[in-house]
This record gives sequence, C-alpha cells and structure tokens, in this order.
Amino acid sequence: MEASSTSLKTLKFGKLKVVRRRLLQRYEHQPFISCLAGFYSCRWKRYQRRRTEPGKCCCKMWECVFFPLLVGAFCFSLIFLYVVGEAKNDYNNFDWYNYGNLGFWFLWSLVLLIVAAILFTYIALLLVVAMCLLAEGQQLYLHWSHKIGTFLVLVFSVTALSVLSVLWADQWKTVRLSFQITAPYLHIGAITIMVLLSWPMALHAIRADKKVVRVIIVGPYLAILLFLFLIPLGMYSPCIREMGTLGPKPALIGHRGAPMLAPENTEMSFQKTIEHGGDGLETDVTISYDGVPFLMHDSTLTRTTNIKEVYPNDSAQNAALFSWDTLQKLNAGTWFFKDKPFSFMGSLSRADQIQAMNQSIYKLSNFLRLADSQNKFVIFDLYRPPEKHPYRNSWIKRTLEVILNESGIRPHLVLWLENSMRSFVQSAAPGFQQTMGRKAPVEDLLMDNIVKLNLVYTEMSSEDIRKYAEANITTNLYVVNEPWLFSLAWCSGAHSVTTNAVHILKNLNQPLFLMTPQQYNIMWILTDVVAVLLISLIFALHWWREQSFSCCSHDSGLKMESGIYNKFRTELSDLPAVMA
Repeated sequence: MEASSTSLKTLKFGKLKVVRRRLLQRYEHQPFISCLAGFYSCRWKRYQRRRTEPGKCCCKMWECVFFPLLVGAFCFSLIFLYVVGEAKNDYNNFDWYNYGNLGFWFLWSLVLLIVAAILFTYIALLLVVAMCLLAEGQQLYLHWSHKIGTFLVLVFSVTALSVLSVLWADQWKTVRLSFQITAPYLHIGAITIMVLLSWPMALHAIRADKKVVRVIIVGPYLAILLFLFLIPLGMYSPCIREMGTLGPKPALIGHRGAPMLAPENTEMSFQKTIEHGGDGLETDVTISYDGVPFLMHDSTLTRTTNIKEVYPNDSAQNAALFSWDTLQKLNAGTWFFKDKPFSFMGSLSRADQIQAMNQSIYKLSNFLRLADSQNKFVIFDLYRPPEKHPYRNSWIKRTLEVILNESGIRPHLVLWLENSMRSFVQSAAPGFQQTMGRKAPVEDLLMDNIVKLNLVYTEMSSEDIRKYAEANITTNLYVVNEPWLFSLAWCSGAHSVTTNAVHILKNLNQPLFLMTPQQYNIMWILTDVVAVLLISLIFALHWWREQSFSCCSHDSGLKMESGIYNKFRTELSDLPAVMA
C-alpha cells in the first residue's frame, strides 16, 4: 500500500510539473506577443486576442481577403524600391528632366529613394509581424489604420511604377541589366525568405484537420520553392566566367569632366578628371553668336551660370545667341554649391571650393589644348546653332577650323561623333577617329571608316561588343557611374565608358561579383541543400510536436491533468516561487 501510495504521489507530482511547464510555455512569450499584436492589431491586452485553434483558419474571412493585398503591397513596394535603387546611376538625368519641366533644381531622385525606402520598410514590418503572429499560433487582425496605409502604399507603388514606365521607360532596361549582377544574390535572399516562411507554413499545415487544406497551404509553397531551386539554370551573367578570360579594364572618359568634384564643363572639372587618372574627356560644344565654340550642355545658361543675376531679362535666351564677350562675364561655378547637382557628392577642400566658385565658361580651343598637353583623347556632342544664327549652316566648318588651326591638338586624339557632313570631315581631317552614336551592321560601319561606337549603356550586349571588336571597332558606353554597372561593362568587354565618377571607378581593380562557374555552382547547390535540410527539419519538428500533443491528449493519464490542475490551482496560486 505504501508503495502504491508513493507511486501515486510521484505520478501526481509528475503531472503537476507537466501542468506547470505548459503554463509557462503558454505565458512566457506574452510580452513578445503583446508587442506584436499591439503593433499589428492595436490589441495590447491578452483578452483582446485569440489563438488559432488547431485545424482552423488563422483569421476571419475579411482578413483572409485583405492579407493578399498586404502581400501585394509588399511585392510592389519591393519592386519600386529596387527600381529606384538601381536607378541611382541615372539620378542626375532624372533631376535634370525635372529641372527642365519645373524650372528649378532639386534632388527629386533622393526624395524618391527615401519615400520608396519608407514605404517598403513599413509594409515589410507589417508582413514580418504577421508571420511572427502566425508562427505563435495567433489569429490575424490588421487594424483599420494599417489597412488604409497598406492600400495607399499599394496604390502609390503601382502608380509610381506606371508613371516611371511612361516617362522613364529605359530604366526597365537598367533593371534587366542589374539582374545579370544581382540575380545570384537575389536567389539566396529569396531562398532565405522561403526558409523563414516554412515555420508558420509547417505549423498551420500540420495542424490542418483536412488533407485538402494541407494541400492548399503546402502546394503553392513547394511549387514556389521548386521554382526558386531551379531558377539558376536560366541565369546569365558575364561576370560568371572562367579564370583568365576577363578582358582589360575599360578606359575612363570624364563626362563633362568630373562633375561630382567640380562644376561641369569647366577647366577645373577637366583638371580633376586628369588628376584622378581619367583616360579621356567628354564635353558639349555650342557656338557663340560671333563664332567662338564654347562648352555648354544646356540650351540656356540658367542652370550652370549666374545669368539671372547679370542679365535677368535674357536668362531664357538660347546660349548660342550670346557673344563671347558677354559669356566671359558670367560665373560658371557658384551654382555648384547652391544646387548640389549630385546626391552623393564628396566634400571639397577650402582651396577647391574657392577655385570652383571662380570658374568661368570654357572655350573649346582651351579645352583641346589641355587635352593635348595631357595626351587625353576627346569626344564631344556638337550642337547646331538655332535659326538666324550666323553660323547655323557653317557650324561644322567653324568647329573644324578651331580644332585644326587654333587648338593644335593631335588629330588622333579626337573622336569625331557628329554624323552630319561626315565625308567632308574625313577629307578635311583624316586623322580623326570616326565614331558612331548608334549600332549598325559591321559592313556599313567599315564603309564609313567607323572605328568606335558610342552607345548608351542600356544597349550593352557582350555578344555585340565581341562582334564589333572582331572588326576592330571598339565600344564606349555612356553614362556609367555605379560600380556594379561598370563591373558589368567590364565583364561584357566594353573598351571604355563615359562616367561622372572617374575618382570612384579608377579605384576598382576588378569587377564586383566576379566568380567562376564552379564557384557559382557550389554557392547555388549549397544554398539549395541547406534550405532543404532546414525546411525538412522545421516540418519534422512541428510534426513531432503535434504528434506529442495529440498522443498526450488521448492518454488516459493525461485526463487526470485537468483534475489535478483544478485540485491544486489554489496551491499553485499560493506558491508564486514555484511558478516564477
């Protein structure tokens, strides 16, 4: 009798410990769950929220309808952030476009990036909290304020992407190019997200009381997972290549000099390009009313000079309609500190600041003498003067006179880009390197004595570059500012790039994300294998836990647990030290 009594006491004590452990398991995460539910549902009290019963849906019908909108807002805000982030190479063009329409300079590109980051962070945080609540077995209820916010983010992201597609359609080409660099790492990120999602997926799939529900939960998840596992089979990146097959580093041509370090198209800007090891200089040439070619990109002088202060009544006039004496009186440097044309400009020394603020409009002949003295080749866009301009019909001849007779530059340093009167230019200056600004059949290019192509970077194609190189036609890509884009151009075989960031790209000793096919295969297979193991372990863990709880709930000994709990709950309340 004493032995049986002892056994009964031992059994009761063991069951009491089970009750205590389960109570602790249930309440030990309450502060964590309270924070999650408070942010997601504004339900900070325990009695305000409910746990999902095994086999039941994780939320009510309207919540089930709205949850896909939350996922959709996450996807579109992610796409919007990715597009805006990868567009960093062209932020200056975006701001310049807005300047042309609004009439004042502002870093709208930076504002757009900040807005995209805030919207994505907000939606991503909501989705992460929702996944955590699901993992804790809580019912989902998104507060009405978050529902309005989610809807606004979705509408804004879709609208912004639509507007960008219309006004900035070429940016989608940039996105496609970026995948050639980022795809292997996006693949790892997507697999990681799927591994994290496996926890709530496994929890609700195993708790489902119907096979159909399990298939509905697990089926799409496994389909997406299989797609992600196999997607590297269709990936292509020129930076995944065998050792020893990488070509030489592309030459760097300063786009209007070094416009991140000095006012564009000024003497200081070109000197900065030379100081940082640039191989060539790019500029824009306009002819003054009295026939002096000078450097100016815009059709007016408003953005890059102080003409509003000196000649306020003539600020909207075409730059080519001013005489050279008038142009010399303008300051071409103070705007650089006032408008800050680039989002991520480096700081200048005091001496550089003083020098920049005293820059004037640069004459073409002086520009060519500087390039010749430093043995730098030059390429420029030549703008035809407007109607009623004295040199409207002789603009090319006048420019040739300056190049050949006034500047003294060696002809082989000139990359002649203007297509008008090309045969005349070839006869007058046979030493120029004839350059074409568009793709064309190799036969046509050779017939016109073209030795170089000057292409926008969105037309980058390693196959075309290789085809032209076989015919001794080199390729220059413009405007390439970001290291990832320069790396892609390098891996694609480009011979040179025009850039605003010579000082940054000059320090790049090898392409970013360069790897061999063997290294990539190891990374791909290792990622997939580890993901399979982790997901299998998570599903097995949830299955084991549910099986254990199921067995315990049908155990006759466990039936006593409720009675033991009722019998001893007074004792438990009197034993705070035990329950602590």
